[in-house]
Amino acid sequence: AGLFRTPISGGVESATSSHGLPKPALAARYAHLCTTMSRMHHRRSGYPFGTLVDFAADAHGHPVFSLSPLEIHTRNLLVDPRCTLVVQVPGFSGLGNARATLFGDVYPLPSEKQEWAHKQYTKKHQQGASHQWGNFYYYQMERISDILFVGGFGTVAWVGVDEYESVQPDVIAADGDEDTLKALNAIFSRPLKEMLAAETQTEVDEAAVISIDSRGIDIRVRQGSKFNVQRLPFDGGHPVETLDEAKAALSKLIKKRSRKHTAS
Repeated sequence: AGLFRTPISGGVESATSSHGLPKPALAARYAHLCTTMSRMHHRRSGYPFGTLVDFAADAHGHPVFSLSPLEIHTRNLLVDPRCTLVVQVPGFSGLGNARATLFGDVYPLPSEKQEWAHKQYTKKHQQGASHQWGNFYYYQMERISDILFVGGFGTVAWVGVDEYESVQPDVIAADGDEDTLKALNAIFSRPLKEMLAAETQTEVDEAAVISIDSRGIDIRVRQGSKFNVQRLPFDGGHPVETLDEAKAALSKLIKKRSRKHTAS
């Protein structure tokens, strides 16, 4: 239910359900954490305090953080655990792009769960080992009270916590890494560029696959200095789970759209 992406500039053209998007999940590496300033800082007590943090997630999507007691947001959480975490697809910015806001309470994990948290964290952040057993300590959003999903302009929905916790990631999105995207781009980057150029009757300088899930791909399109991201849904009801299935589905998609354009 997540999207695997590489950093880009540009924005999502549309993130509505008509594009066959999967349910959102915590696929991002970094997020914006908003806490409440505590009195111990002797300034701006009670004001919201936003900062950037990295995180991992457990099997139910509850964020795990590696935090230092020297950081302002850590001190704020020790006084008031209530916070929000804004998660955005990696590499995307702007109001037209998908993001989710998690409302919840963050607490330090007990000593017996620190090793477990370390394993969860280092699965996602290879540099996590340098955080461990120094002045960094693992915390978790143990209780998620609400979730707001914004899929771009005009797409806003409150997501049930039970539904969120029960969602499982797409196999290809969970297992896919940069090698998967590189393999697809090595074969399909040029055919995608030619297909889009023929459809739009304009010059396309680059078309690269930047995201894949069981229902389709997202591609970055460059025309001169301008970038945009387009959603290309796969045909058929069978979810794509392997690289070979992705190759077959993408080949079918390109052939179908190319034939349609030629016929018209």
